[in-house]
Amino acid sequence: MADERAAVRTMVVWCLDWPVVAAGVGPDHPAMVLHANRVVATSSAARARGVQRGLRRRDAQRRCPEVEVIERDEALEARRFETIASIIEAFTPRIEVTRPGRCAFATRGPARYFGGDRALAEQILERIDAELDGVTACRIGVADGPFAAGLAARTAQAAASGVEIVDPGDTRSFLAPLAVTTLERPELTDVLLRLGLRSLGDLAALSSPDVLGRFGHPGLAAHRLALGLDEHPPDARTPPPDLMVMSELDPPIQRVDQAAFLARTLADELHRRLDHDGLCCTRIAIEVETEHGETLSRLWRHEGALSAGAIADRVRWQLDGWLNAAPAARPTGAMVNLALVPDEVRAATGRQLGFWGGETAADERAGRAFARVQGLMHADAVQVPELHGGRCPGAEVRLVSLAGVDLVERPLRPVGAEPAPWPGAVPTPSPALVAREPVAASVVDADGEEISVTGRGLASAAPRRFSIGRSGWTDIAGWAGPWLYDERWWDQQAHRRRARFQIVGADGAAFLFTLEGGRWWAEAAYD
Repeated sequence: MADERAAVRTMVVWCLDWPVVAAGVGPDHPAMVLHANRVVATSSAARARGVQRGLRRRDAQRRCPEVEVIERDEALEARRFETIASIIEAFTPRIEVTRPGRCAFATRGPARYFGGDRALAEQILERIDAELDGVTACRIGVADGPFAAGLAARTAQAAASGVEIVDPGDTRSFLAPLAVTTLERPELTDVLLRLGLRSLGDLAALSSPDVLGRFGHPGLAAHRLALGLDEHPPDARTPPPDLMVMSELDPPIQRVDQAAFLARTLADELHRRLDHDGLCCTRIAIEVETEHGETLSRLWRHEGALSAGAIADRVRWQLDGWLNAAPAARPTGAMVNLALVPDEVRAATGRQLGFWGGETAADERAGRAFARVQGLMHADAVQVPELHGGRCPGAEVRLVSLAGVDLVERPLRPVGAEPAPWPGAVPTPSPALVAREPVAASVVDADGEEISVTGRGLASAAPRRFSIGRSGWTDIAGWAGPWLYDERWWDQQAHRRRARFQIVGADGAAFLFTLEGGRWWAEAAYD
């Protein structure tokens, strides 16, 4: 059957710790990259001190107080990875970037030309190592299919050559002893482990109908990977040419921020055409033509269907990589043509809307307005709130660039950033207005003496009046607190010990006051 034919022979090139490398940090310096308050990458020095992927920020800092904290910048990672992609492009023209720091390509043609899989891998590795100059290591894996090739690249860490080759037809036996957690699907693998299915071989031994009946389509996709097949059955359909979207740029564009608005417009048009045909795009080609006749093209893949926002992000990253590359690799002319070409499509499974409905016309208008402001100003001009967590009201919500999120699919709180206890945080409701800088204040008792707080968290007296800034005194109608917290006790420079009070004035105005170092501050106001 067509579904059971072997996956395409694939080579995966993986640059270790790429988010850290792209940030300009060497392997000997302890550093970690955070996204949604969790560690997504670490340097070798940080790992040696116990900092691992998936840890929360405070847990990682508890293990290594001196670790440098870097917020993730996927645009920077993609821009700097373009140098590596250009090196590989000298060996084969059709490389597929799955994420910054990792790319793949079919080896059938290049391997024959360069003398086999190992000879090809060693030549690519030599060129990349010379470019990186010891900043980080690069690993290469070759197997039947991108999933097995990616795991082979990780296995290559233990190989002296940095290359791991799985012989054709041996992919299933290579995968069999590996843990099911290598699927990187926590919800599924948690169930598999509880059922006693600990390895990919255990999963592959089950029949497809049984897996489909118990775990649904996500389980069936994982089962295919365990068998050494592609995640999705081969789809013989060729994307129709009318799915391609293209725009002629007049006048020519040579700045990334100028192309950001156009990229979002093209992505929306592409999605409209895909929806009309009941399709979704899993791999897209970004093509550019310059005024000097130069043609640039790059394939991008996404784990799952590419949304309009994800496509727009990848277009922006890729254009940034091309236009800001080294002078020798940079196009000599401005862009006169930008095209998005679906290279791989499959039947769309759809998206389940909420019980009370999904997107509205107002949502669409707001999205178009945001994209228009981005195009007029720059990619990071529009920011949206994201729940982050923390003890301070100003830390609970932070602003992130709209360019890096999808307003339709994105929840207000990032996945994996579930609410934490945060000992010492003020209980709900949260203040409506948080001052950029706290305002000097004073809180006194009935005798006019300023209130103090003991080490045990007891107020010296009941607060009776307060004043904020140069305003007059206001009688207190009610108060609550204090809430104490001792923050970053291990860091002498950043150590802070504070007490907070919620105070309501006789006029009905409510404020959050902070006592620190013997001084009172008005930190926020309630609506």
